[in-house]
Amino acid sequence: MTQDELKALVGQAALKYVVPGEIVGVGTGSTVNKFIEALASMKGRVPGAVSSSNASTERLQALGIRVFDAAEVGELAVYIDGADEIDGRGYMVKGGGAALTREKIVAAQSRRFVCIADDSKRVEVLGRFPLPVEVIPMATQRIARQFQALGGTARVRLKDGVPLVTDNGQHILDVTGLQIREPLAFESEVNQWPGVVTVGVFAHQKAAVCLLATARGVQTLEF
Repeated sequence: MTQDELKALVGQAALKYVVPGEIVGVGTGSTVNKFIEALASMKGRVPGAVSSSNASTERLQALGIRVFDAAEVGELAVYIDGADEIDGRGYMVKGGGAALTREKIVAAQSRRFVCIADDSKRVEVLGRFPLPVEVIPMATQRIARQFQALGGTARVRLKDGVPLVTDNGQHILDVTGLQIREPLAFESEVNQWPGVVTVGVFAHQKAAVCLLATARGVQTLEF
């Protein structure tokens, strides 16, 4: 199967976790785009969605799915999103699509996080994928030095030759060279650094379930 076919497979499989009659939390990225396409088949059975990015909001609305502001609704039954990495405990690295802050907000608002990914995203130790960190621009260089002290190399993410600006008006640092063996402690530490908006380690908001697309079909991992 191609990567595109694998993403479509888990996007479709995620529909069984959507609760009819309840608003669903929707993430961001190429795998989630396949879920959004599949969700269109249920749009008469769910009131709508809370979206983690402007890009996902546009896709949902284009398919006739109502998008609610997170502040308008209470707890969500489920949040469905992808991951750049996921380990054997359900801890993830996310933010390759630069939506990590809003993703973490919607994840925290949801009772259950269902991760959809292909088996290339499964790792033993987080850190192979460059760790995204959303930062306030004036703190960028100081935060980069703090990562350097931990053995990492932080680079500002660029788009068209200039720093990428997130939906929140901030910048992204991508950090390489780390091995994150204690995700909970690491997330807690980095989130306390002045100028960090969100670190892309999802440990406090980890996955409850991962639907992993493999050449043999969808594997369900529960944590």
